[in-house]
Amino acid sequence: MFGINTVTKALGSVCLMVLLANCGGADGDAAAQSQNLEGFTPAQIFERGEFELQRGHTGDAAHFFSEVERLYPYAELTKQAVIMQAFAFHSGGDYENSRGAAQRYIDFYPADEDAAYAQYLLALSYYDQIDEVGRDQGLTFQALQALRTVIEVYPDSEYTNSAILKFDLAFDHLAGKEMEIGRYYLRRNHFPAAINRFRVVVEDFQTTSHTAEALHRLVEAYLSLGLAEEAQTAGAILGHNFQSTDWYEDSYKLLTSNGLKLRDRGNNWLSQIYRQSIKGDWL
Repeated sequence: MFGINTVTKALGSVCLMVLLANCGGADGDAAAQSQNLEGFTPAQIFERGEFELQRGHTGDAAHFFSEVERLYPYAELTKQAVIMQAFAFHSGGDYENSRGAAQRYIDFYPADEDAAYAQYLLALSYYDQIDEVGRDQGLTFQALQALRTVIEVYPDSEYTNSAILKFDLAFDHLAGKEMEIGRYYLRRNHFPAAINRFRVVVEDFQTTSHTAEALHRLVEAYLSLGLAEEAQTAGAILGHNFQSTDWYEDSYKLLTSNGLKLRDRGNNWLSQIYRQSIKGDWL
């Protein structure tokens, strides 16, 4: 049987939820909501934010957490309210406001234990907006920078491994962008422009999944321009590093059908990469 104190506490919580229910909501008037909230404690407003978050009302949750910060900037719960804002905004797909809240947390509480999580949320706010290959990749660069900060500034945090994985995927995404543009030029016989794109992948993104194809496309492009030495050297790099791939097989057939061998020829940029590869200084 419940005691009188337990019943009283339960009724108080229910009443609090009813009262606060009239003070919030994404469709309500923000000024009226804020004025009504001034009569509640930081803990009560924070509790309502958690309640809305549990219901999946991320916008309302973010509103209540932000009100804790606005009305009680020096309260003990304010720090937690800021990080919860970032989480609620991100959960609702409001990445710009999530970034703002996460950055405020980092600025105000850089040594706090949740600073790593704030930085991770900031990085996710960029990472989760990365578009399909072929569109502007500005967000990808920003995601890489923010993820690198997680990795370098908070190397022992629980978010580091996830940040490393996402960094590699975002890096691979940028290489995919270069490949898409390079293939576009190649299909239209704009061979010098295509070569420039594939060269970027080979030189700057050699650890990604696109390197073998980039080398094969260089073989195709250089052969189309009649530059056999460069084509052979690209094939030699493929043979040394990616012999088990279909791209190597395709380049081998293409070169041998033209009476050429896969070997280092001349003194070009690919020759330098081939020599680095032999020494183990590439890839």
